[in-house]
Amino acid sequence: MKVMLTGGSGNLGQTLVPRLLAQGDKPVILDLRAPRDLKEGALFIEGSILDRPKVTETLRGCDCIVHIAAWHGIHEDRGDKNPYDFFDLNVRGTFEVFEAAASHGIDKIIFISTTSVYRPDTRYGSSKILAELIAEDHRKRRHMNVVTLRPRGFIPHWDRDVYARYSDWARWFWKGAVHIDDVAGAVILALDLVSRQQPGQQLILTLDSAYEYTDADLDHWDADGPGSTFRKHYPEYYDLALSYGLDPALKPTRLDISETVRWLGYKPSYSLASLLSELAAYGDSGPP
Repeated sequence: MKVMLTGGSGNLGQTLVPRLLAQGDKPVILDLRAPRDLKEGALFIEGSILDRPKVTETLRGCDCIVHIAAWHGIHEDRGDKNPYDFFDLNVRGTFEVFEAAASHGIDKIIFISTTSVYRPDTRYGSSKILAELIAEDHRKRRHMNVVTLRPRGFIPHWDRDVYARYSDWARWFWKGAVHIDDVAGAVILALDLVSRQQPGQQLILTLDSAYEYTDADLDHWDADGPGSTFRKHYPEYYDLALSYGLDPALKPTRLDISETVRWLGYKPSYSLASLLSELAAYGDSGPP
């Protein structure tokens, strides 16, 4: 299967490429910059999703699309991008991709959205709300098979442009995120689903991490004092967590992924236990 990855030179695209190659697919990367390490078997095409002729030309012969390209919340937090930037890439860019796909009869699209749609007061969240409406309109009126994935934040620890040290990443992840490997795994599952399923079903699926904490733990959080629930599951890591500025008393917000499990068989593997074991083993350098 020939799979177009918009914004495929970024973190998620480059996490997906080896997985696609391993199952015999042909990844086509459309991005303004080349990947740091272009894998043999993958094709890179320099271009923007805002370049209509380029998108239309690049999609020729593709079987499906993973639409990743977007400005993210971090660009808003840093003030790197203004409202026009968010609208151009996240909204108009999504329209360009879906329209070009329709012109070629491509009816299988995985759209990477975000749980930030629940924060419409942000530029990022509002732009993704509009992009989801575009995806849904094409699903209904162009009879496309679209799976919209809403992951929590998934910046990887190895992105040194964002996190200088592993502990910086750990403090961010601690507040609620999903590992990029779990996101990539969900995309592969979604590609399999759209390849088998007939168009028509609206699927908007949330992606969250794995948790050692049970419903009972969350309902009675720290009933025996601050940090007591953490100690119940990770007693050997309590002092380590404190030494890196991680708050054992912070109650996590676990998202409902039951529909994602039902449709995709999604089983996230990365949890706080994973993070703590990596921190213990590798310290601030993080795992290789």
